[in-house]
Amino acid sequence: MEDTYRHKGMRRKLVETVRGKGIADERILKAIGKIPRHFFMDSSFDAFAYRDVPFPIGAGQTISQPYTVAFQTELLEVKKGDKVLEVGTGSGYQACVLLELGAKVFSIERQKTLYDKTKLLLRELNYRPKLFYGDGYKGLPTFAPFDKILITAGAPEIPVELLKQLKTGGLMVIPVGGGEGQKMIRIKKISDKEFAKSEHGDFAFVPMLKNKAR
Repeated sequence: MEDTYRHKGMRRKLVETVRGKGIADERILKAIGKIPRHFFMDSSFDAFAYRDVPFPIGAGQTISQPYTVAFQTELLEVKKGDKVLEVGTGSGYQACVLLELGAKVFSIERQKTLYDKTKLLLRELNYRPKLFYGDGYKGLPTFAPFDKILITAGAPEIPVELLKQLKTGGLMVIPVGGGEGQKMIRIKKISDKEFAKSEHGDFAFVPMLKNKAR
């Protein structure tokens, strides 16, 4: 794997594109400028790595559009030391952005082939999230509560189990909706029975599926 001056130049352009779409958190922009996105895609698609678009990565999954990664991350208001649950590891790119912000990342992936591939890649890149193969709907109760929870797939509804695992005062960012598109929802946990929800625009994600892949 090689990160050339050309790649770095394309990343700088990508950062300016994402900034131009309204992302203001310089820590997030710095992370996007640092992480070699082309490492998370097949080398034959190198030319697509720094376009602000999603791209297939196998197992019916995609690496999210960089703007979407930045937008979700900004909504999450990540602080250094935050314990973050990510549902949908995918390529691992989003997890790396969270790690660059100083978060302690726990990430679940239900596609075994993707889980195995991403685990090896992140180790090679020296990123160390805690990775789990399992059903994201169930979360990780053993490691709860979490300061923040980020869902990177379209959920037909907000999983109750994940709300239980969110710390009081914590934030969850989740795309909610069936079919072709979802509403980006941010949820603040006020108490065990009270939540404040806000909508943040329309997006399109691959669906969040229950149960482990076989």
